[in-house]
Amino acid sequence: MSTAPGPAPVPSAVAALGITQGLAVQELGWDSDVDEGLRSAVLDVLGEDFVYEAIEAVDVVLLWWRDEDGDLGDGLVDALTDLTDRGHVWLFTPRIGREGHVDPADLSEAALTAGLAMANTASVSRTWEAHKLVRPKGGRR
Repeated sequence: MSTAPGPAPVPSAVAALGITQGLAVQELGWDSDVDEGLRSAVLDVLGEDFVYEAIEAVDVVLLWWRDEDGDLGDGLVDALTDLTDRGHVWLFTPRIGREGHVDPADLSEAALTAGLAMANTASVSRTWEAHKLVRPKGGRR
């Protein structure tokens, strides 16, 4: 595996997110520091743009979040607005040692505040990590 910077992550990064064609995916928290290669790879798999103004509920929310973005609990609650009952949130945070890194304790507390549970973490980028957050099984319909 090359350590040289590249424009796009390996396709397995998108596979780790479980993103497939036909899913309605909403993106929140985009800024100039996001991993554009990862975004492009997700869009390639989807074959269409992200949902920005939801008319119907979405299957997945991709939420880019940095420590300085404010209260993560509030951000997660807002991310649930257009999400289906069985949908999930992929929370992208800068990796440890990167500017904007979110402390794991803060992440756990925010997930609890939003009524979500941490399902797993995926390595999807050299600079960002992804945390899958779901509604607890008792809270799903």
